[in-house]
Amino acid sequence: MSSVAERRETPFKPNWWARLGYLLAIAYALYAMSYLDITWSRFIQGFSNAASLLGEMVPPNFERWQLLIRNMLETIQIAVIASAFGVLFSLPIGLCSARNLMPDWLTWPARTVICICRSFHPVIFAILFVKAVGFGPLAGILTLIFASIGFIGKLFAEAIEEISLKPVEAVRASGAPFMSVLIFAVLPQVFNRFVGFSSYQFDANLRNSTMVGIVGAGGIGGTLFAAFQRFDYDFLAAILISIIALIMVSEFLSVKVKAMFR
Repeated sequence: MSSVAERRETPFKPNWWARLGYLLAIAYALYAMSYLDITWSRFIQGFSNAASLLGEMVPPNFERWQLLIRNMLETIQIAVIASAFGVLFSLPIGLCSARNLMPDWLTWPARTVICICRSFHPVIFAILFVKAVGFGPLAGILTLIFASIGFIGKLFAEAIEEISLKPVEAVRASGAPFMSVLIFAVLPQVFNRFVGFSSYQFDANLRNSTMVGIVGAGGIGGTLFAAFQRFDYDFLAAILISIIALIMVSEFLSVKVKAMFR
């Protein structure tokens, strides 16, 4: 009888505390929806508004293509400059944040810098830099440099902390200086990942450069926001199509770059 009871007993016992947690989360979500006035009627009304908006966006208007190209070039320049300096600054900051190579008195300040760069959305940084240096591309470049340091610095530090320390110990045992340890023992283990991080951050900077322009930090974002304000939806559609095409080209180039370093 005992063997039969053991066979009937399920190996996966129900976790009643977890189920209670799920029920509480669903109940709170429903309460939050009612508190925020998220109703089904508003959702249905949004479909009709979206249909009228799409109707005004078709066909796209590319008559102001010169303005479009000029602003797109500015967006690309902002992303390229910000990515270059962001990657350049992220290398030493990420290295100093690696706890398996650096002492605590150095890792904590470096990780504090990364935490500050990751604490705010790029639009918040853009507002601050627009206030500090004025409207224009410089504010957008500084914004995206900070965003790049927050992203690449953190991932680069984590990649270094995951390396095997045997090559590091071998190079150190040969009497090589610290820079040689980094070049011959650390960098080969993280180089491919760092290329991937950098290419992804360039894609992100392209997208964010269109967004920070809304608050006056240069790029196509300012033209996009102006088109919204003027209800110029056919030109808005042209801008959106151009941004999508730009991101697709960037994705194609990033795939090619990653393939070169495999």
